[in-house]
Amino acid sequence: MRKLHLTLRRLLFLGGFVCLALLAYAWLRQRPQDLPWTDLDLAQPVGLFTGRKLAALTGDPQRCKALLDRAGVDYVAMAPGGADQCAYADAVRLKRDADAIALVPAAVAPSCPVAAALKLWEWQVVQPAARRIYGQPVRGIRHFGSYSCRRMYGRSQGDFSEHATADAIDVAAFVLKDGRQVSVAKDWQGEGKDAAFLRDVRDGACDLFSTVLSPDYNAAHRDHLHLDQAERGAMGGRACR
Repeated sequence: MRKLHLTLRRLLFLGGFVCLALLAYAWLRQRPQDLPWTDLDLAQPVGLFTGRKLAALTGDPQRCKALLDRAGVDYVAMAPGGADQCAYADAVRLKRDADAIALVPAAVAPSCPVAAALKLWEWQVVQPAARRIYGQPVRGIRHFGSYSCRRMYGRSQGDFSEHATADAIDVAAFVLKDGRQVSVAKDWQGEGKDAAFLRDVRDGACDLFSTVLSPDYNAAHRDHLHLDQAERGAMGGRACR
């Protein structure tokens, strides 16, 4: 009798596990963005593997540009530039339409994977946070640039920065529709709306970029959010600080 009870328990456990697995599979079929093997779609909400799929686009610039095209993103593909450790071949300059956030200065041309992540960040994170917290959208993002042929922290030795291949951008401030500016340097600290907004957009960026560094990381990032698409493999580490 005892063996029968143990067998029944095992069967019930196995049945419950199978049911949960089937329910999970059915749910995931409705959310392809949460599966590692599905194609990236910029029209889908952010999923568990969206950030890694965006970073993987570095090896496939044509596919990246095709994703921008399908999403209706207006951009200009830039000619390859730089040399050696500072060579880049997939930079794009985003063009602002009536509903898009303007990058200021406008001449910045990050890599296509960074540009794609910026658009998802705008649509899925920045604008929803701005409307929720301020009751108005963001009309501009001020930045410190993307491409810079240099090593990390400007050192004379060591690894090259993701900026060296235009695979990063440093965001300094957000300009609201009414013209007010929310600055990382001035507004990060505190408990008010501005600090809450900056932390919301930082946290949301962590789902889209390989590396997100803020004033919480170190003094070198006291006045900006560093966003990059460093390639670390499909299951590689990600940094959010």
